[in-house]
Amino acid sequence: MELELTETQSLIQKTTREFVDRAILPVAAELDRSERFPKEILAELAKLGLMGVNLPVSLGGAEAGVVAYSLAMMEVARGCASTAVTMAVTNMVGEVIAKFGTEEQRSRYVPRLTSGEYVAGSFALSEPEAGSDPGGMRTTARQDGDSWVIDGQKQWITSGSHAGVFVVWARTGDVAAGTKAISCFLVEGGTPGLKVGKKEDKMGLRASDTVSLTFEGVRVPASALLGQLNGGFKIAMMALDGGRIGIASQALGIAGAALDEAVAYAKDRKQFGQPISAFQGIQWPLADSKTELDAARLLTLRAAWLKESGQPFSKEAAMAKVYASEAAGRVVDRCLQVHGGYGFVKEFPVERHYRDVRVTRIYEGTSEIQRVVIARSVLR
Repeated sequence: MELELTETQSLIQKTTREFVDRAILPVAAELDRSERFPKEILAELAKLGLMGVNLPVSLGGAEAGVVAYSLAMMEVARGCASTAVTMAVTNMVGEVIAKFGTEEQRSRYVPRLTSGEYVAGSFALSEPEAGSDPGGMRTTARQDGDSWVIDGQKQWITSGSHAGVFVVWARTGDVAAGTKAISCFLVEGGTPGLKVGKKEDKMGLRASDTVSLTFEGVRVPASALLGQLNGGFKIAMMALDGGRIGIASQALGIAGAALDEAVAYAKDRKQFGQPISAFQGIQWPLADSKTELDAARLLTLRAAWLKESGQPFSKEAAMAKVYASEAAGRVVDRCLQVHGGYGFVKEFPVERHYRDVRVTRIYEGTSEIQRVVIARSVLR
């Protein structure tokens, strides 16, 4: 693994950073307060190639690789974690279709995601009774002539009110078969019978749309099957491995922003006649935070590099995700403490970061699930 960024990676990082400084940071607090889905920002991200960073140019992507994607995610999350998660899921949906889709599916959906014609893509795996255990899903798909008919419910669907295409998992065999009887389908937004539930009133990521979905006799053509019949679980697990790199990167972006703000505050805030940055009680938490974030960044970029190189990366992605998300939580907590009482009010961004970072330990696989993945690899 090269520790120096390539010219392409540096360019993606620099371009994204400049865009974040110009277009996202000035409105991030307003997006959080109003819970406004940032369609105009997402359209600009698409123009910059950031809705398909690791997708081929032939499908409208930037073809810049997974390391560049991770770096871009860190920058976007530094500005607005809500925007970053929408970007992450859309990239993940595009990659899933590009990898497992037919030529028709690839050419129909991926360019619409990368160009911004579709505002976002959505990943519909979790259900009210099936989160960490996808084998317990109850959504079904049955064949009816040359169509599939999908019935069931999905929960915690990012961008569900705005997605142009959903990657949907459903049971296509006996319940006793568990994960061996799950298939994957592509369902377009607005398909008859697809009902979008209420927007969740979340603690953080307030500008990211999170909804439930109900499928009532949703009829899709036979060509909507993604990959092999009953091969959906494999697709989900491979997608989540990559998704964990994205969420680790998001966590790093959030915590990095909090650390920058804590450092600036500590230099400016004076107590006992001097800046609080002069006190060891402030210096040590900042030092610990910088060390943990650098370690998490290296873990994350290692996982990204392995994926980009075509090598196994499941364990490394889990390690990056669990360490980065938990370290980010500790860092943001310390940074809020540095702000004192001001960290507890919405005037300072660290309050938003504190709310936003918490979910990174839950979605794309909880910390507990990451430890299961890592332990299985260690004990193999």
